[in-house]
Amino acid sequence: MTTRNNCLALDAGDPLAALRTQFDLPEGVIYLDGNSLGARPKAALQRAQEVIAQEWGSDLIRSWNKAGWFDLPTRLGNKLAPLIGAKDDEVVITDSTSINLFKVLAAALQIQAGRPDAAGRKVIITERDNFPTDIYMAEGLTKWLDRGYRLHLLDSPEELATALNADTAVLMLTHVNYRSGHLHDMQAVTAQAHARGALVIWDLAHSAGAVPVDLHRGNADFAVGCTYKYLNGGPGSPAFAWVAPRHHADFRQPLSGWWGHDTPFAMLPSYRPGAGIRRALCGTQPIVSLAMVESGLDVFAQTSMLALRTKSLALTDLFIALVEARCSNHPLSLATPRQHHERGSHVSFAHPHGYAVMQALIERGVIGDYREPLIMRFGFTPLYTRFVDVWDAVECLKQILDDKAYDLDAKRDAVT
Repeated sequence: MTTRNNCLALDAGDPLAALRTQFDLPEGVIYLDGNSLGARPKAALQRAQEVIAQEWGSDLIRSWNKAGWFDLPTRLGNKLAPLIGAKDDEVVITDSTSINLFKVLAAALQIQAGRPDAAGRKVIITERDNFPTDIYMAEGLTKWLDRGYRLHLLDSPEELATALNADTAVLMLTHVNYRSGHLHDMQAVTAQAHARGALVIWDLAHSAGAVPVDLHRGNADFAVGCTYKYLNGGPGSPAFAWVAPRHHADFRQPLSGWWGHDTPFAMLPSYRPGAGIRRALCGTQPIVSLAMVESGLDVFAQTSMLALRTKSLALTDLFIALVEARCSNHPLSLATPRQHHERGSHVSFAHPHGYAVMQALIERGVIGDYREPLIMRFGFTPLYTRFVDVWDAVECLKQILDDKAYDLDAKRDAVT
């Protein structure tokens, strides 16, 4: 039987334990929401002060060259690349996930439009349970183009085999589902789509920094994702975009801003896309928030995705086992796959009063979040989550449920 002392022993032998000291975590808080907003690396505060006081305050506009501001999207992209199985000069950190998704989806549709069977390929497939902004961006783009494109929403991954056909232009999936934590087999799914002539876009928002990703081995076409979750880049920090090198020459996206120009400071009156992934850039970059991303990425250079994945699975296995053992007399339903190859780094449990229970947990310093319908999400970030945090979080959950110490009339906050 697992005890709190067992968990303390696991922490004592954890090879990643020292990484926790590099994050500014409040005393008395168990933070299980790094899948929504990562904790702040201690180095980020110093980096922010450098950017604001020295680079902006003293060096002013000279910092575009002197401090390397201009090259930040590609330089940081090269630091992120190993975490997602990409290579140098294949990733840019820029804009938001939604905007980057718009860019790569538009590019994918244009590439398909140039193929011999283009007339029949008018369907974009995604999951009904995909993160809503992905669906909204696809919906908005197809309506704006007004060329007969339509969305096909899958109700389960099992429907994919029959949904993919000669009408499919693009398959657009989130690698780890934001609600359930279900992990797709990137290589198998991509091969399945390619066999039907479809291009594949992967949203890595809940994968990058949490699970091993290999875009090249998976033979993906495009990928996007955010940096403010497991990558700990800060609230609303710029996202990233990746385009397979085989598509670079044909990659065109409608947000053809001056930063994506081949020679932006030539100030030419017509657009000429830059080489490779730089053409995914659009406008002037948000330097202060972009600079913060580096502080999070630098922590990953001290470990490996294999080590992080090993700990992630151990944490989530422990959490599932403890909840089901210690809270078995309550109406909790596991929404996350048990199988390791199907699970990301967060665990979701449904409860009839999920929102109220989560609010009670947060009030007691155990911070997770809530997603409709009825889902309580708990994120496990191996860089800073301890095994004893798992034990203490479950004990807190048990007490709240046993005592019914939650307010069914709790007012919903704007962000849940």
